[in-house]
Amino acid sequence: MKNVKRLRLWILLILIALAGTLSRLLPGGGDTSRIQHIVGESSIYSQGEIEEMMDIVEKTFRREFKGCSLTELKYDEDFSLKQSEDWAQQYQAEEAVVLLSSFEVDSGGGDGSLNPNSTYSRWMWVLTRDKGGDWELRTWGY
Repeated sequence: MKNVKRLRLWILLILIALAGTLSRLLPGGGDTSRIQHIVGESSIYSQGEIEEMMDIVEKTFRREFKGCSLTELKYDEDFSLKQSEDWAQQYQAEEAVVLLSSFEVDSGGGDGSLNPNSTYSRWMWVLTRDKGGDWELRTWGY
């Protein structure tokens, strides 16, 4: 009986090790390890709120932008304010914010929808919320 338990334990450990190895070999999502955050002065949002927005964008980038590396994520209040009213109206939200980013695409074109071996700059990320609510990423692109 004791030997059966040991055998099961060894099999479980081997399966865990194999799963870890396979997850490293399979293609993953977008890379955010080299990202630079650029946050200008804000009279509207705290540093914490801006970081919260940037975290949402980074999580989405890691999930959706396979084969790409996010290099810059920027909050520019003047740029965002020029865009925010239209975006808030489109999504029927009280507030909208636009973040800008730059990212590099690998030789495979990311998921195939982007230009291979290229850099995308001024890529927009639109987030909305109602007062006191959580930020929600609504769309991204040019």
